[in-house]
Amino acid sequence: MPEHRAARNIKGLHVGLALLLFIVVMAVIGPSVSPYEMDATSLEQRLAPPSAMHWLGTDEFGRDVLSRMLNGAQSSLVMGFGATLFSILVGVPLGLAAGYFKGYIDDIIMRVVDVMISVPPVILGLLILSLTPPSLWKTTLAVGLVYVPIMVRLTRSVTLEVCGEEYVQSAKARAEYNWYILFSEILPNAWPAIIVESALRVTFAILLGAALSFLGLGVQPPASDWGLMIAEARPFIATAPWIACAPGIALCLTVMAINLVGDGLRERLDPRLNRSRA
Repeated sequence: MPEHRAARNIKGLHVGLALLLFIVVMAVIGPSVSPYEMDATSLEQRLAPPSAMHWLGTDEFGRDVLSRMLNGAQSSLVMGFGATLFSILVGVPLGLAAGYFKGYIDDIIMRVVDVMISVPPVILGLLILSLTPPSLWKTTLAVGLVYVPIMVRLTRSVTLEVCGEEYVQSAKARAEYNWYILFSEILPNAWPAIIVESALRVTFAILLGAALSFLGLGVQPPASDWGLMIAEARPFIATAPWIACAPGIALCLTVMAINLVGDGLRERLDPRLNRSRA
């Protein structure tokens, strides 16, 4: 049974990578291959159903849904991957410091982390974004900050486990500098768990970013974003469902692709799964 599950996850990794690569490529070239300008309006074509002229129909202003969806892919992916990168850059060093030095450094870092984790992600994102006017980069940083505590706790846990290994004790016995032990001995062995968690964290970041845009605290009109497109389609969900379905399906496919990649990476990189199979 574990072998069948491993083979299924590896196949899922390949499917997820192919689908994610397609989505990323379309996000990069989307603005140049979109059939219409993102904000081009046409009152005669407003709420037009899918047709040969507009493959995914038009919205309430006559804007082509496909063109807006292709342009909105960039902001959604930037929000997801950018927020995850920010959480790694901030959370991993803090987690390494907390797990390695312990003592009062660990206490200070983890108490701050506990306070941040106690606040629901959406509420914390709303609190951060309510202080300044919303924009794409501010939303990205806010989403990244929401997931910093999770990255800190994961890195700290892995660091505590790795610190007991013989090669770390040997480095301490050789009187190596702390920064050398952290970044040359501990971090390379902590990366598999961090990479797996980061791959899964991208999906949560994309969904949270879409939720904040849905609430009006992300990308602002007339720019396009999948969450914003779904929010704008709410009044027309019964009469023109294609306006919401197109970005919703794109969001689901992106999350599914990243989840498949995350499961496959876990199967490949997680040492605990490898030990259990052995």
